[in-house]
Amino acid sequence: MYLFICTLSVVEICIVTTVYPTLMALFFEGKAYISFDNCFLQMYAFDAFLVTENYLLTAMAFDRYVAICKALRYHTIMTLKTCKILICSCWVLGFLSPLSMIILVYRLPYCGPNVVEHIFCDSSPLLTLACSSSDLYISMDLSVSSFTIILNSIFIVFIYSNILFIILKMRTSVERKKAFSTCTSHLIMSLVFYGSVIFMFIQLQLSYSAEYDLASAIHQSVLTPLLSPLVYSFRNKKIKRFLKRLLKIKS
Repeated sequence: MYLFICTLSVVEICIVTTVYPTLMALFFEGKAYISFDNCFLQMYAFDAFLVTENYLLTAMAFDRYVAICKALRYHTIMTLKTCKILICSCWVLGFLSPLSMIILVYRLPYCGPNVVEHIFCDSSPLLTLACSSSDLYISMDLSVSSFTIILNSIFIVFIYSNILFIILKMRTSVERKKAFSTCTSHLIMSLVFYGSVIFMFIQLQLSYSAEYDLASAIHQSVLTPLLSPLVYSFRNKKIKRFLKRLLKIKS
């Protein structure tokens, strides 16, 4: 579990590192300058880390399923080798999935003024700057991304349905409470991540709105990395004791 959480922390740090230079330039100077090639590099890095987090949350859901539903066989199923294979697969799939779409968007003709009204380079506002029709590319982007997100979210829902079924069959409330605490943090972060992403894709399929796209980007690049360490820290007894002591001092 902690190996997956550590990897998730690295992915969140990478997302923040990709986005924040441009965001800080906009915040302090009111404008940010980035070259054409660097813009696509930033877009590819952000999409790759985001997709990696998507697959990683799915792998973490499988880990929680084994921990609760196959508790006695957990250490034989989730060996260190298995965890490394799952984590490496998440990184490889994360960096391969957006590659084809980035190449297609890069080959589109652009004829200025190439000003992206966004906090960083993203595919949706970038496609609006193309000289030729980008409807086909937008449809392809939505189709590929939607398939990846929906497939992983369905898998997580299926896993948690099985977990819930097993928890309800447990005899004592102590067992049920322990099982719930095992997967609560991951379930919260999955709802935050997939909730914002699914909302963004539904909105883009209805009609593209720069305001909704900007709000969704801020949610994914700022709020989710901010909430992640807080949510996973709630299970730590030392942090709980520190927060209780801090609240008593303030009161």
